[in-house]
Amino acid sequence: MEFIAVPSLSTLTPPPQAADETSRALPSLIGATRADLAEALTGIGVPTREIRMRIAQLWHWIYFRGATSFDDMGNVSKHLRAKLAEHFSLARPEVAAEQISADGTRKWLIRFAPRDGEAKGAEVECVYIPESDRGTLCVSSQVGCTLTCSFCHTGTQHLVRNLTTQEIIAQAVVARDRIGDFPGQTAPENGLLPAEGSRFISNIVFMGMGEPLYNFDHVRDAVAVLADGEGLSLSKRRITVSTAGVVPQIGPLGAEAGAMLAISLHAVRDELRDKLVPLNRKYPLKVLLDACKAYPGASNARRITFEYVMLKGINDTPAEARELVRLLKGIPAKINLIPFNPWPGAPYECSFGERIEKFSDIVFNAGYASPVRTPRGRDILAACGQLKSETEKLRARARLVTE
Repeated sequence: MEFIAVPSLSTLTPPPQAADETSRALPSLIGATRADLAEALTGIGVPTREIRMRIAQLWHWIYFRGATSFDDMGNVSKHLRAKLAEHFSLARPEVAAEQISADGTRKWLIRFAPRDGEAKGAEVECVYIPESDRGTLCVSSQVGCTLTCSFCHTGTQHLVRNLTTQEIIAQAVVARDRIGDFPGQTAPENGLLPAEGSRFISNIVFMGMGEPLYNFDHVRDAVAVLADGEGLSLSKRRITVSTAGVVPQIGPLGAEAGAMLAISLHAVRDELRDKLVPLNRKYPLKVLLDACKAYPGASNARRITFEYVMLKGINDTPAEARELVRLLKGIPAKINLIPFNPWPGAPYECSFGERIEKFSDIVFNAGYASPVRTPRGRDILAACGQLKSETEKLRARARLVTE
């Protein structure tokens, strides 16, 4: 399947919720890379000798302070603020819906402005998971998905297109806005407070909609912005990119992005993985695991995470646990065991708790960390494998929170 081409910064348009018609027509700088900002500043006549300084100023206000207006930028000259406001905006994508789980998990349906050829703006889902020691934001990299993994709800939604770097980063900006994670903002009433001096979002995982490594360039560039120490400032050790096994891009991910790697594994035999993860037919287990062994930077301090969804009567036997241990020999790894999260029409059931615990014990006793992931946000279809941006179904069953 061919991906729909994505536009450059110069063709970006802000969302329908922009304050007025003028700002609606202006390209937004939210999600811009440093190169994008240099291009934007050059385009409005900022002298070359000032570009580096002005980029640093904008970067701080956009990504560290979360500015929503150029007028907020106190150390930027009044003339430049006016020039920026004439040509650009700081508009965010529209939050079409927000759901809050009983466990505090938040899911946003984010609607981007229409692109060339789109009748309406594309929609993706983004999830924030608060915990006592961290706050994890799960972002999407594509609208829909092309992989059709049989246990995954997102896989039932056809691929529409890749997200741009700007659209990926914008999810993090929107999330920080919504939970009061920029300086001076108010935290949500039912949110978990972070440790003193830290922020709500401490971890980002590319485990939302889409296969990140089929959108490699934009994901790589987004990681660089997310990890930039003068802005959003997330450690690369706290940014994890999950793939179903796009082998040719695994090495470049480590070399060019430096992010942590997660493998959506789910089976220890090719014949079963062919059914659960059809990409396995192209890149079978041996090829995939060889790529993991060669992953740049992998070590006991930077272990590769192997995700293994527990499917009743499908992949949950003690024999398969032992085979998993054998397959991962020589790879610095930890195994996340994921109780299957049901969705309407799903062809599988979750393994029984005792079965999962026995599987975990076998892996743990072999020397691998094997935490059983606690399902979060199941009641709002925000758990692993449940994301799907079908607005009508969402609104029919969701608890909508409006401002």
